[in-house]
Amino acid sequence: MESQVPEIPTTKTIIHKMLPATPTCTNCSCFLRIMSETDPCVRKAKIAACFKQMPLRDDQEHILVLSGLWKIAMTKPNDPEFISLGIFRCMAKLIHKGVSDKDWLLSYQNIYIPYYAAHIIGSYTMNKANFAVKAVKSNVVRPLMELLRGKISWVEQRVALRALGHLASHEVTFEAVAEYEAEIIEATINITSTGVDEVYDKFIGLKKSERLEYQRNLLTRGLGGLELENRKAEEWASQLQCWSLYLLDLFACKERSLNFICREKFLRDLSGMWGGLANPTSPSGIGLLRTLCHTKTGRESIADLQQVIETLCNVSRSSDDRQYMAIDSLLQLLKDPVTRYKVIDTAAPVLVDLVDLRGIGRKHPKVGQSIMQTLLQDYHKIKYCKLNLKSERADRALQELWDLKVDRVKRESLMNEQEIKEKEALAVALKQEGNQKFWSGDIEKALMKYSEALDLCPLSIRKERIVLHSNRGQCHLLLKDADAALSDTTRALCLSSVSPHSKSLWRRSQAYDMKGLPKESLMDCLMFINSRFRSRQTKGFKIPYYAARMVNKQMNATWLFASAKSKRYKYSQGKRLKELKGENQIDAKILIKRTRRKNKGMTKMAEDPSIGKKNKKGREKKERAKQIGEL
Repeated sequence: MESQVPEIPTTKTIIHKMLPATPTCTNCSCFLRIMSETDPCVRKAKIAACFKQMPLRDDQEHILVLSGLWKIAMTKPNDPEFISLGIFRCMAKLIHKGVSDKDWLLSYQNIYIPYYAAHIIGSYTMNKANFAVKAVKSNVVRPLMELLRGKISWVEQRVALRALGHLASHEVTFEAVAEYEAEIIEATINITSTGVDEVYDKFIGLKKSERLEYQRNLLTRGLGGLELENRKAEEWASQLQCWSLYLLDLFACKERSLNFICREKFLRDLSGMWGGLANPTSPSGIGLLRTLCHTKTGRESIADLQQVIETLCNVSRSSDDRQYMAIDSLLQLLKDPVTRYKVIDTAAPVLVDLVDLRGIGRKHPKVGQSIMQTLLQDYHKIKYCKLNLKSERADRALQELWDLKVDRVKRESLMNEQEIKEKEALAVALKQEGNQKFWSGDIEKALMKYSEALDLCPLSIRKERIVLHSNRGQCHLLLKDADAALSDTTRALCLSSVSPHSKSLWRRSQAYDMKGLPKESLMDCLMFINSRFRSRQTKGFKIPYYAARMVNKQMNATWLFASAKSKRYKYSQGKRLKELKGENQIDAKILIKRTRRKNKGMTKMAEDPSIGKKNKKGREKKERAKQIGEL
């Protein structure tokens, strides 16, 4: 059952006992005087009366009051003062009025009111569950759903998604939002997939004079020019997508509507959705995929999609903040016996490179150990029972992992300190030989020397192994083997997880660029610049030209609206082509009349080949005669 917005009360029912007989003013100056009232009882009574009267009165200064409330809600979201005085019911009625009465919405500056009202609801329900309960009792869900349906524009959809997401995040108010579950899932999936394109078509792609004035003012607060507008619109478009994903994730966590969320097309689109640099804390598409991988329905749906698995593999070997989410998603797929052998051929060669990863932040220690245990949990079936994998590459990767982390660890544990030092010295000598071969231009021989050195270098000598893997990665880059370069540079970075090896970051960025993966390349390049800056600690630090060039290239490639711009260009080109065809098109009836006799003659020619040959010879003679005349 949908919750109903209560009918607007009459003026008789809104008079508070503590108020004076004169009606309370709701314009900006009066509201400011109320807020400065020293007597707390009188102040609360007047504010409550103001909230009750505001939806009933038409006042051109309403927007100033809402703007002030918006600032208070943003700075003090946990302050209970307005919550008990009816602010939620006031905001709900204002949104409902804006959606249902277009004449009112377009008068004065009322077009701004639904945006501010929804934003205020979202701010106050962000942290406190008891505030969210009060909001639900004040019937805010239904007017927020009206905004979610796109009754006004994408700007209001964004704040409606934010408010509904905060309400759904509290256990006590989740079901109030879930009353609209089917509609919310359908709408959020649609916004997630097409919202960015809509922002481009209805704002970014328009000329300045064609853009809606109120949207421009909301984006820039009346300050700044076209550049700031575009930057804020990109940020808001990303948030529109991220809030949609967040709301879907809340339903997926409770295993609600999984059959709708796990549609094949949406899952494919989901793997490419990125929160971007503007929203680093958003889980984005990878976060929702991780949640789905913790459910049986989600794992079975994702395991059949090669594109999604490859995306998870790429993110797991990148400097993206969502790296652990991607790794955890792959581990969940590998732990499930139903999906393990559907993904192991793709996932194993990638995860093998991460077994030396000590941890990702403080929350996720011993990640490498978890990866190793998951990959080798049934390796005895491959090693002794002759279970064949589909991919030879995956088979080799697991064999290498077994040799490195099981057999080799056993052998080196039996060596004394002298033997370890001797092996280290031999590895250093081979590395120097490899360096000489590299600088002489013999890349392939240098690669062989580095490989020999890695085979000899003890596992405990991490610093030397970092350099060897990184150098070998550089050789692979020069030999145009991007996959091998990714493998070696990732291993070097995992061994140096405390402070990332800067050269390996730059080399992996180049490898990802070679593979045409701009997002991963960009993140590694930014980390490379950051590590260089930290290591030098000088005021005169300058970003290397080659790194700045890479950042510029990948920023353009990962621009949020790149796909939308391409679609619009193709559409405009196709439309223009149709117009040109229409301009040059001859009426079909006229064409039939004019060519009827010619068609009859052509039919005879087609039936008698000799006629065609004679006509051809006649044409050739005429052409020769013309040429002789011209000469």
